[in-house]
Amino acid sequence: MDKQLLKYIWKASALPTNWTERVRATEKETGQSIEKTVKAIINEVKTQGNSAIIKYTKKFDRTTLDAEKLHVTDEEIKEAYEAVTEEQISAIKFMKEKIETVERRVLKQARTDVENDAFRVRVLPRPIESIGCYVPGGRAAYPSTVTMTVVPAKLADVPRIVVCSPPTTKGTVNPLTLVAADICGVDEVYRIGGVQAIAALTYGTESIKSVRKIVGPGNKYVTMAKILVSREVAIDMPAGPSEILILADESANPRFIALDMISQAEHEVDSTAGLITTSKELAEKVLCELEKIVAHAYRDAIVKEALLEHGFVITCENVNELIELANLFAPEHVEVLMREPMEISEKVMSAGAISIGPYSPVSLSDYCTGTNHVLPSSGFGHVFSGLSVLDFVRRVSVVECSMEGLSELKPYVKVLAEAEDLPNHYKAIEGRFKVEDAE
Repeated sequence: MDKQLLKYIWKASALPTNWTERVRATEKETGQSIEKTVKAIINEVKTQGNSAIIKYTKKFDRTTLDAEKLHVTDEEIKEAYEAVTEEQISAIKFMKEKIETVERRVLKQARTDVENDAFRVRVLPRPIESIGCYVPGGRAAYPSTVTMTVVPAKLADVPRIVVCSPPTTKGTVNPLTLVAADICGVDEVYRIGGVQAIAALTYGTESIKSVRKIVGPGNKYVTMAKILVSREVAIDMPAGPSEILILADESANPRFIALDMISQAEHEVDSTAGLITTSKELAEKVLCELEKIVAHAYRDAIVKEALLEHGFVITCENVNELIELANLFAPEHVEVLMREPMEISEKVMSAGAISIGPYSPVSLSDYCTGTNHVLPSSGFGHVFSGLSVLDFVRRVSVVECSMEGLSELKPYVKVLAEAEDLPNHYKAIEGRFKVEDAE
């Protein structure tokens, strides 16, 4: 085994206290410098608008744009169809339909109607006025992320949906991204990426109107930007860099594990891929499989660096240790490849998404099951859920009470209002009956 392919190989009993930080791209030693850099870019976009966007697009995306070129035109979107295949268009539509099927059911559950003799309460979803969807790009195309972020927003009836995606060195947006945006019904597309895109969506510029909420995954700089602007605009969650944690015992196929670790490591060099297992023998086999597969893998340079810096294997003495570590890590994706996968999955409380069994790889849920792949990472699985249609609505309660019902509930309001020293709360109810008496 090439020891330089995987730096972190531990026993659970000998884990360093800061192991969850050491295998992420958001370590404390770099976090402060990232925050400083991101703040500077955000402030410049806030004060200088388009000129700052053009400056940082040239610096980071190595292309020169003028203000008129920031917005992607309808003609460019039409031309994008000529650069993609019918099979790709069909796959995007298939993915869209699967997401719609799941999210319609979720949205239906957001509507509640409770009625009794005293009063009626209806909880109704109301769309957020405008959404900004960040779609990574540049070196790669992510039509799946367009679909994952836009389709739930459309189902929620969001009036204005904006997509920002980095341009290529030629100043264009990947045609697959544009086609997906058109199929899903995006209102505006801008060729802007990175921190400058998050800042533009937050504060607006001469060419871009600000939005109410920003969603979508990104690298550590984009994630930091979303966190920093969250005081000014709502965000979905800190989503990115990518993570996979595989829980396995001796029954698991080591090649499947290696393939799945590599599938997440290929996203970016700051992706995390880990294995926690109760089998030392399996751990060794996985290490051997990684070495063999990575030697001939596509995007091998990215995969190797991601595994070297953020890949790990941990061996445990028992299943309880394994579950405890999984919940401590709170990964974006968990795969359970064990004899009783459902039983184990029910004990995993902190994760963005869980896949169970040898034929449910993360790659499947990334595209074809209707589940959303925009998920919390970097430990935020402790408190956040994955993106859904509920992220694009506000729930409004509508209360209706009869005079008889108010009379029945009046004594309870009196007791509670007096307990909280808010007497006018009760007087607002009592006064209605005094009016009735006077009449």
